[in-house]
Amino acid sequence: MTDAGVRSEAETVKYETRSAQTVRGTEKLMISKWEKDGWELVTQNTGKLRTELVFRRPKPPFQWKPLAIIGGVLVVLGIFIGIMVAVTGGDKDDTPAPANTPSSEAVAPRDEPSTEPEEPIATAPAEEAPLTVENNADLAALLTGPAEGPTVEAFAQQYAGQLIEFDGAIGAMNNHEGYTTRYDILIVSGDYSETFSNGGPSFQFRDVNITNDLHLTDDSPDTIGVGDNVHIIARVGSFKDPLFQLDPVETRVR
Repeated sequence: MTDAGVRSEAETVKYETRSAQTVRGTEKLMISKWEKDGWELVTQNTGKLRTELVFRRPKPPFQWKPLAIIGGVLVVLGIFIGIMVAVTGGDKDDTPAPANTPSSEAVAPRDEPSTEPEEPIATAPAEEAPLTVENNADLAALLTGPAEGPTVEAFAQQYAGQLIEFDGAIGAMNNHEGYTTRYDILIVSGDYSETFSNGGPSFQFRDVNITNDLHLTDDSPDTIGVGDNVHIIARVGSFKDPLFQLDPVETRVR
């Protein structure tokens, strides 16, 4: 095929588009999911809490072959009717046809059926809802149960990659491997206390930057530290005794 033919074919490609919204920090998972279904990312608009993703993919080419077959049948039928009219033309009825009289009501012509494929309605996938102590008994048991053991390991395996949401506190905060702007942050469930534990495993945000990786809400202070109570939305990571890894999606100081 010549270059002109390739350009001509590319210019005739039509696309269908759809949009989707996802929580900040989960864009890669959403993009990967759509790309597996043949979609291509066009734009990505990041908001304070959520990101809008716009995808497109080529429309399936219109099938002209069935129309060509129908057209051929109609041509043959037209020739047959013409022959029959010519053969029976001598037996015309001399009775004059009744004159057309205008109708008292106007009749609108019927719409011709469209041969163009229907434009699909753009729909966004259902937004992922985090697990909370109100809607998930396993999470409620995790946050009040033992810090380690089979139940903690089972939760990490069963809900790997899913979002969880809970109230917690910063129990410890250390520089990650000597870096001055990256930290390993220990999160405990419930409110901060030096003498009392609400139960549950020791969660960790590992190797995170305060400004970007924690995704602090606008009403949170610029700095955070040990003793701060926080509300967390995070993605479940692995459990490596004694730490339960989480990937922060949204953090609000409460």
